[in-house]
Amino acid sequence: MTELASQWAEVQQQAKRLKPVHLRELFAQDPNRFAKYSAHFHDLLLDFSKEKIDQAALNALLALAKAAKVEHWRDQMLSGAKINSTEHRAVLHTALRGGANANLIIDGQDVNAEVAEVKERFLAFAEQVRKGEYLASNGQAFTDVVNIGIGGSDLGAVMVTQALAPYHDGPRTHFVSNVDGAHIADTLAKLNPQTTLLIIASKTFTTAETMLNFATALAWLKVGIGEENSGKHLVAVSTNLERTRQFGIDDSRVFGFWDWVGGRYSLWSSVGLSIAIAVGAKNFQALLDGAKAMDEHFRTAPLAQNLPVLLASIGVWRRNGLNYPTVGLMPYDQRLARFPAYVQQLDMESNGKSVTRDGTAVSTTTGPIVWGEPGTNSQHSFFQLIHQGTDVIPVDFLLAANDHHAKPIPGLYQHQTVLMTNALAQANALAFGRTADEVRAEMQDSGAKPEAIEELVAHRTFKGDRPSTMLVYKTLDPYTLGMLVALFEHKVFVQGIIWNINSYDQWGVELGKKLATALQPIVAGAPIPDSLDSSTRGLIEHIHQLRQEETL
Repeated sequence: MTELASQWAEVQQQAKRLKPVHLRELFAQDPNRFAKYSAHFHDLLLDFSKEKIDQAALNALLALAKAAKVEHWRDQMLSGAKINSTEHRAVLHTALRGGANANLIIDGQDVNAEVAEVKERFLAFAEQVRKGEYLASNGQAFTDVVNIGIGGSDLGAVMVTQALAPYHDGPRTHFVSNVDGAHIADTLAKLNPQTTLLIIASKTFTTAETMLNFATALAWLKVGIGEENSGKHLVAVSTNLERTRQFGIDDSRVFGFWDWVGGRYSLWSSVGLSIAIAVGAKNFQALLDGAKAMDEHFRTAPLAQNLPVLLASIGVWRRNGLNYPTVGLMPYDQRLARFPAYVQQLDMESNGKSVTRDGTAVSTTTGPIVWGEPGTNSQHSFFQLIHQGTDVIPVDFLLAANDHHAKPIPGLYQHQTVLMTNALAQANALAFGRTADEVRAEMQDSGAKPEAIEELVAHRTFKGDRPSTMLVYKTLDPYTLGMLVALFEHKVFVQGIIWNINSYDQWGVELGKKLATALQPIVAGAPIPDSLDSSTRGLIEHIHQLRQEETL
C-alpha cells in the first residue's frame, strides 16, 4: 500500500471512529476545543471546533495533505509550472496580485511585467472615467457603467462590487450576464444611453451569450446617441483585437488578460475594471493586497496553521470521511449576498470532476454541492431542514464583528449585535441541539400541561451533532475581502490536489454549448431532423406551437 493510500485508509478509520460520537460528547471530553481547533491570520479567525473532529483525525487529514504532496504542487503552481495538464497551461491568478514568484517567465513572456503594464492601463482608465476625464460623446461624464459578460467575466465582479458598496464613489455599475432578454432589457430600461459606458468582457470576443447581449446593448446605444458616436461608449476586456476593432473599439480601450487565468479566477485582472470604476484604484489595490497576503500565508505557513489547508481538510473530512455531499455557505453579511454563488462556481466548476489528472476514474468522491444565502434570511427559509431534516448538511458561516456603513444611521450598531447573536446561536443549535429532557423542562417551566408536553416533545427536540465552521473577521473592507476570496481559491486548489484532479479545466460546460449551437436554428423554426430524440423533438414542437399562438 502506498503512503497516500495508507493515509486515505487512516482518514476513513478516524471517521468511522468519530461518526457515532456526538459533538456534545467531544466538547465534554475537551473543554479547550476552541483553542485547539481554531487558527488566525491577521484579524481573520477560522473556528472549526464544532466539526466532528479531534486531534487524531486532524493529524490524519494533515498527513493526507502531506502525502498528496500539497506543498509540492503549491510551489509548482506559484512557480508557473503548467499544472493545468489537459490544457497545457500555467495557473497564475496569484500573479495578478503579486502573489507568485518574483521572476516568472512563461513561454518567453515576463509575466510580472505584463501584469503590471495591463494593471496600470486599466486602473488609469478607471480613474479617468471616475474623474470625468474620459467623457461620453456628448461631453458629459459617464453616470452608469454596464458590464456585459458571463461566468468568470461577470460573477466575480458582481460579487465584489456588491460587497464593497460602502466604497462606491464612481459611476453606478450594472451587470448583465443571462442570455434571457429580460436581463438586458430590465437593465437598460433604467439608463440613459448618452451617459452609459458598456464594458464587454469576453477573452475571445465570441462568447455566445455575451455577444448577443452586446448586440442588443449596441443597438440600444446607436438608437440613443447615433452610430457615429457609439464607439466612444465601448470598452472591451478581451485579447481579440481583430474582433474588437470590427466594433469600432479603439485599442486604447481594450484590456487583455492571459490563458493562464481561468475565468472564475479572473476578477483580479482587467475583468475587474468595473470594480475599479466603482471603488477606485486605491481600493482595488487594497483588494489585491489582501489576496496577496493570503497567498503568502498559504505559501509559507506550516500545514497545521495554514488556513487554506485547514479549510480544505475540513471539506475533505466532511466529503470523504463522513460522506456529506453538500455544504451550506451562509454569510451573515448582507453585502456578501453573492458570495455563495461566487464560491459555488469557484468550487463546483473546479472540482466537479470524476477522472484524475491522468484520465482514470477517481477512487473517491470529489467536489461537494455548494449553496447558500445570507443570514438571517436563511434561518427563515431552509434552516428547518438543516436543523431537523434527515440529512446532515455542514455549514460554513462568515461573520463580520463590525458593520460598515458610509453614512451611519442611528441604531445600526444594534443591528450588527443582533446579526452576530443569530449566527452564534445557529452554530450552537446545530452542534448541541436540544434533548427531549431539555424540551420537557422548558415546557414545564412555561406552565405547559404534561399531556401537551408529551404531544410536542418529539417535534421540539433537536438532534444536534451537525457540524459547522465559522470565519470571523473585523470588517468587510477591500483588504479583508481579498483575503477571503483568496482563502477559498486556495482551499479549492488543496482539495483538488488531495483528490488528484485538475481543478483548472472545465470540459463539462463544452457539450451543452455545442448542442445549443446545433439546436438554435431548429428552435428558431428550421425543420426538425429525424435524428433528434423523442423528448427534445416533442419539446421543440410544443415550443413552436406556443410561439405561434403568441403571434396570432
